[in-house]
Amino acid sequence: MKKIALVILAVLVCSAVLSNAGMFDNLLKGTGSSPSKGPDDNTVASGLKEALSIGTENAVKSVSQTDGYFGNKIIKILMPENIQKVAQVMKKIGYQKEVDDFVLSMNRAAEKAAPMAVNFFVDAIKQMTFDDARKILNGGDTAATEFFKSKTSEKIYTAFKPVVSSTMNEVGVTRSYKTMMGKYESVPFMDKQSIDLDHYVTNKALDGLFIMVGEEEKKIRKDPAARATDLLKTVFGK
Repeated sequence: MKKIALVILAVLVCSAVLSNAGMFDNLLKGTGSSPSKGPDDNTVASGLKEALSIGTENAVKSVSQTDGYFGNKIIKILMPENIQKVAQVMKKIGYQKEVDDFVLSMNRAAEKAAPMAVNFFVDAIKQMTFDDARKILNGGDTAATEFFKSKTSEKIYTAFKPVVSSTMNEVGVTRSYKTMMGKYESVPFMDKQSIDLDHYVTNKALDGLFIMVGEEEKKIRKDPAARATDLLKTVFGK
């Protein structure tokens, strides 16, 4: 009798497990979560994509306007370190304007080139997976921005550099640089200095852009007023 009872009990347990397997599978996937466990995967992914769309749009718009870089102390492109000695000498011998023009022109180049990054941001947003979304939601204040950076930096750099180079010629970066260096090298006993301006300005422009995307993400995560849509309120609301 005991053996029969044990067999019956085992059959009942197996039946219960099998009947609830679908529910457990949903819970593991996050699609069968109860309201207390937060939004499901589709909602999280949609919310993060919307947040990134808004954040990148605001960031690009911010840096693309006049003084978007030059007027922002956080991302302003400064004199390259390896030619700071040049700037110091130039200022001392009365060529402050040449130094200022060079710095301004680098920032103007970045401001003009920034809008072309939008297409790469859009592509990265479209490719985001549910797993990416969950990790980002539970990550730090700039987890989405870091994800974004890892997916787009190299591509943007490759496409961005020739645009920066062309734009630098348009706004006079190269001319300002040559003028400044020519004045510097005319001073007796001064060693020649050189720098890859295209590489330098492109990197600084991208650094500044991602900093601003990160600032936008922080706003959405921390400031309820920045959650402009119901979807963002659902995903990022605490």
